[in-house]
Amino acid sequence: MVPKDMVLNEIISLLKGKEKILILPHVSADGDAIGSSIALGLALEKMGKQVRIYFEEEIPDKYNFLPGQHLIEIYDEEKKEFEAEVAVAIDTGDENRLGKRRDVFNEAGVTVNIDHHNTNSMYADFNFVQPHCSAVGEIVYRIIKMMDLVIDYDISICLYVAISTDTGGFRYSNTTPETHRIISELIDIDIDVSEISRRIFETNSYKKIKLMGAAIDTLELLENGRIALHTITNEVMKAIGAKEEECDGLVNIGRSIEGVEVAILLRELENGEIRVNLRSNTYVDVSEIAGFFSGGGHIRAAGCTMEGDIESAKQKLIDKIVQKL
Repeated sequence: MVPKDMVLNEIISLLKGKEKILILPHVSADGDAIGSSIALGLALEKMGKQVRIYFEEEIPDKYNFLPGQHLIEIYDEEKKEFEAEVAVAIDTGDENRLGKRRDVFNEAGVTVNIDHHNTNSMYADFNFVQPHCSAVGEIVYRIIKMMDLVIDYDISICLYVAISTDTGGFRYSNTTPETHRIISELIDIDIDVSEISRRIFETNSYKKIKLMGAAIDTLELLENGRIALHTITNEVMKAIGAKEEECDGLVNIGRSIEGVEVAILLRELENGEIRVNLRSNTYVDVSEIAGFFSGGGHIRAAGCTMEGDIESAKQKLIDKIVQKL
């Protein structure tokens, strides 16, 4: 097996040696995927590289304050003007999580996979996966440092968002001493931590609040209060007029209840599939459960997509979770 640091050195040499670089975060990109992608893009742009970041969909409104959005394009399959020499997948545990951008990733001269999911399928030419890192933002920070680039104000904002969102504001168990060391350096650059935190953690749309109420109305406590389950139907989404991004974080309502070990959010999609979000508090590895249903993620946060209706998905998940309690 090739040592991890050797792989990272090869990736850095590759990025330095090529001119046209494409960056691809996972579908339904979260704060880590968005912040890490833009931070890497801005760093490569400083080196004089031609950079594009292809998103599957518009980024959530709460991240609209991030700098570097001139690098972002919503991917259009009919418009293939950028022939990438290198394509870099960010925070993407499996090739299928690239959605319709999977082909443009594989059409690049060389493919790179930078991630921190322990369920990563190692699908690229070069794979650098570090499950001990709290966020891909930590890995991108290290890459920028190793390329001898200055982490400026704009890059600092993006990295702060990446790391703070994936650690739940540094509350989750994935937060390490190294996480705080990196954050202290970012804060030294005089970014406005209070304003950033207000925007990403303390600001919700009216529709998001309505959706929270709907999720609470469906709350079920199972297995003597050790499992909390919420459901959001497509009908509810339409009635509220909510965006998909407004489902983000709803699973944590159940997770916050005293005595709950595993929280589940079942979200019914328009195509009839069920999107599943899983969270645990102390000992259940929800990535194992998600993996059984062809999903993945982290030990304490994972997800998958299931066929069938909500009731059948619920029962299959409960059966698996009970085995781990």
